[in-house]
Amino acid sequence: MIVTLTPNPSLDRTVELAEPLARGAVQRAVGDSQEPGGKGVNICRALQATGAPCLAVLPGDADDPVMLALVAQRIPHVGLPIGTPLRSNVALTEPDGTTTKVNAPGPSLRADQQAALVELVLARVTGARWLVLAGSLPGGVPDDFYAGLVRELRARLGAAAPRVAVDASGPPLAAAVAAHPDLLKPNAEELAELTGVGDGPGLETDPSLAAAAARSLVDAGVGAVLATLGSQGAVLVTAEGSWLGRTPPMVPRSTVGAGDSALAGYLLADLAGSSAPDRLRQAVAHGAAAASLPGSTVPALEQTRPDAVTVTAVATHPMEDDQWVL
Repeated sequence: MIVTLTPNPSLDRTVELAEPLARGAVQRAVGDSQEPGGKGVNICRALQATGAPCLAVLPGDADDPVMLALVAQRIPHVGLPIGTPLRSNVALTEPDGTTTKVNAPGPSLRADQQAALVELVLARVTGARWLVLAGSLPGGVPDDFYAGLVRELRARLGAAAPRVAVDASGPPLAAAVAAHPDLLKPNAEELAELTGVGDGPGLETDPSLAAAAARSLVDAGVGAVLATLGSQGAVLVTAEGSWLGRTPPMVPRSTVGAGDSALAGYLLADLAGSSAPDRLRQAVAHGAAAASLPGSTVPALEQTRPDAVTVTAVATHPMEDDQWVL
């Protein structure tokens, strides 16, 4: 069982354009889809597509459109009523896969609602293999929310606590590092911001530098780092080694949720007892399959091509001590 927490869920609408986006113009769409969203929800959707047991935990009233969409898709979930509508996001995808996203801020959560959400998670993780803390934090929630939850989980459950993966950005991701999660899943831009090494485009084109940045996080106590590098694949760094996974060149249809699918692929391979290189192989295959599908569609395992993913060991650039500051 994998449990995900999505503190700031959404109803995600994806509009597929036949031509490049033209600001200020009127354009016709060739596709229009709507899915329950937020990183943890997307991960559960991808796991559910393969039949892996997953439970999505999120704030939201039972009659909210996001919750109704989860019911309609038969995604196992449990919601915390908050008496406020959840947000809606819009993504515009162009023929070459370029994606423009407009994300609404979402409702704020009071301190008592935050505490109730933590208790809801802790009540549902017994026997789970992984807890995934994913996505942005809503208004009113402190940056160290994920870090505090990790510490509370381990304090209460001890050795029975599930492993923890964090997929976030900005200050919440930086704060989570200090709690030593078992897995971080940044993209290149998030990894650069977190470590102060290079920038997003630079890390995408230099896997050795990306691996070095990820290595600094593992050296700081993070169990493993799966860093997605867009069309360049992904790197996985653990205490045992560093690897780069790549697929043959492809023209993406939509990149919405590709990173979430990559993390789902990694978790599926982990549940199957796969080695680190094979976990990376499935992660890259899942991400590529998601990018080839319209909107925020997630792939099932049989739609992925791990056999087409090349995984190689990657050396890391030497880094100066002042190149990374938490």
